[in-house]
Amino acid sequence: MSSTSQAPLILVTGGSRGVGAATARLAAAQGYDVAISFVSDEPAALAVASDVEAAGRRALPVRADSADPQQVTRLFAEIDRAFGRIDVLVNNAAIIARQSRLEDLEFERIQRIFAVNAIGPILCAQQAAKRMSHRHGGHGGSVINISSTSARLGSPNEYVDYAASKGALETFTTGFAKEVAREGIRVNCVRPGHIYTDMHASGGEPGRVDRIRDSIPMGRGGQPEEVARAILWLASAEASFITGTFLDVTGGK
Repeated sequence: MSSTSQAPLILVTGGSRGVGAATARLAAAQGYDVAISFVSDEPAALAVASDVEAAGRRALPVRADSADPQQVTRLFAEIDRAFGRIDVLVNNAAIIARQSRLEDLEFERIQRIFAVNAIGPILCAQQAAKRMSHRHGGHGGSVINISSTSARLGSPNEYVDYAASKGALETFTTGFAKEVAREGIRVNCVRPGHIYTDMHASGGEPGRVDRIRDSIPMGRGGQPEEVARAILWLASAEASFITGTFLDVTGGK
């Protein structure tokens, strides 16, 4: 086998933009082959894949909604075919909706946010565990769930449904980490704070980070690359005795 085929494989869900795209690019620079999932923006996903290949690594962009079990199964089947391995799963795909008070939230919105932000990572982790766990003949691996500082702060008057979905993801992190700790899988969670990404526009306020910048102890918003570095550190052998841990990347907030 060539050295290229021996490269570790990282899957970044929601890898076409923001923190996911930054993680995919940095992973390639660190020697990973990279699979990314995306839902709608194919040109953005292909641009990230092109950057991965420009770094000398292999890329696999796959259109897959992580809230749909059939699409998740197909995503992992494509990774099996292309790479025959998975070493790191980054559960990054998430959605937010327009800022709103609780009593104005529609049921369909709440349901979709939980489907993508909480159930989706569980479905992806199931598939990863079947491939990584020593119980299944795997070589171990690392799962990093991407939560949000909103899970601690609650996002009142803005996105309590989003915050609650991230709280569910954090509890899942704790339970799953303990379940597979003796099977070669480490499970950790990164909590980004206020980061300059396109996600804020989805919430109806593209300039949100600048509005609240002064409330952040470091006095600025974060860059996606700063979150990516934390994710890839947790994925690496440098974090070999770390599981079930939450790492805040929030500028102190």
